[in-house]
Amino acid sequence: MDSGAEVERFRADEVLAWLSARTVPANARRPGELVGTTYGDRFRARLSGGTTSGLLRTVERLAGPEADRLRGPMSLDRYLFWLLYLVLNQIVEPDDGLAKAVDTFRDSVRDQDLPERVVPRRLLTELAEILGRTAAVSEQESRAAFDHVLVLWRDAHAREGGAFFTPPSVSRVMAGALAAVRPGAVRVHDPYGRTGELLVAYLDAVTAQGGNVLPQVWGRVPGALERQVAEWNLRVHHGGSVRLGEGHLTPALDPSADPPAASDVLLTNPPFGRRLDDVAPPPYWTYGPARRTEFDWLQYVVSRLAPEGRAAVLLPAGASFNAGTAETVRGGLVEAGAVECVIALPAGLFALTAVKTQIWFLRAPGSAGAADPEVLFVAGEHLGQQLTRTQWALTDDEITRLVGEYVSWHTARATGRSFEGTPGLSRAVPAKHIAVHGHSLYPAQYVRPSDQASADSVGPAETRNRLARLSEEIATLQARAETADAEAARWLRRYGL
Repeated sequence: MDSGAEVERFRADEVLAWLSARTVPANARRPGELVGTTYGDRFRARLSGGTTSGLLRTVERLAGPEADRLRGPMSLDRYLFWLLYLVLNQIVEPDDGLAKAVDTFRDSVRDQDLPERVVPRRLLTELAEILGRTAAVSEQESRAAFDHVLVLWRDAHAREGGAFFTPPSVSRVMAGALAAVRPGAVRVHDPYGRTGELLVAYLDAVTAQGGNVLPQVWGRVPGALERQVAEWNLRVHHGGSVRLGEGHLTPALDPSADPPAASDVLLTNPPFGRRLDDVAPPPYWTYGPARRTEFDWLQYVVSRLAPEGRAAVLLPAGASFNAGTAETVRGGLVEAGAVECVIALPAGLFALTAVKTQIWFLRAPGSAGAADPEVLFVAGEHLGQQLTRTQWALTDDEITRLVGEYVSWHTARATGRSFEGTPGLSRAVPAKHIAVHGHSLYPAQYVRPSDQASADSVGPAETRNRLARLSEEIATLQARAETADAEAARWLRRYGL
């Protein structure tokens, strides 16, 4: 090796992340290594001087490579539900929580003669014995273990019932923005809480921003199963009990479920795309009739905001430009100053659908700034990082960037300054200019791509030169990637990995 050559160095956690994505082939596994063991497991063991263990690693194995063997004919979502329950008990009562849980179900089986498919006592006993031999070394690992099973359960449950749970990166945008612009909120509500992911994200955001006293949170969920999981989720992440009820897929079916003007902060991912037929107009339909659930939810949310209250609602992109009664409702909300911001998100964020979505940030009519309304548009369709062949997620930097646009606009409005926006990403538009576009709230209609002007002025020769340079860069990067893979393989062999 040339002594003057530049030596690339990597952090141990970066190496571990890279190795953890590479599974040891069946013909290379060592005695005692299970299916799904990764080179990261070996690397972790060498760093610690022992064998891999810990709650997170055990949970990853039970929810992954070992799941099919353990669950047998049981559906995956039911198996993961029981695993999630036992992980919860191991976290909240590490000394004897598992034993108590198994004893409770053993008594239920004896007293009620429940079948094995309902309460899989043999499975529970086996899982409890495996989990009981491990322990989390920190609260962070406990939460990571719980979240790992929760995400898998939500995906499996969604396949069974068609529910679309809020992607974590989207939850963080919604929660982070509201926690920043409405500090000190006391009453926080999610009227369609699914598994509590948005409430957890909001409490996380408040804690990260230095909130000393957590707000009072409550919500409604689709059914008893989701309520149970949501309560577990909130307990693991923030302790204590939370008041959760059950609600309908659209509030028009129960318009008095929550008191009007009761929430300082409201955030939700409601069901959308369903028609409302033969529904009596509820009193909160003050901006127009709602023919689809999303426009019922929008008007309901606004009616439940306290003075100076703020809301974030996840909606399909079509809600921003559909004609007919949808346009009427949008126009009423914009003219009343209820719409603050619309953020367009990239497709592919949901596990089971590529539907394009948007976050609508709303305020109570009559709030400061509503008298001279304008709407901030953020065109974030081009953002995101590909996780799998079909699924994407927003990066940490992109989450910070999206939250920052809304917070900067909000601060400018509060101090009487104009907001310049970010070329290619955001622009603030007065309500009177939105009216001439049929009250369309589609961000791309108002935000011009930052490279459009420069692209228009580039001639064919320069375009060819740019393409040639890009081709050379791609070839260079491919060569570097191949060299890095070969070097990594050499070091793996050198250290016996």
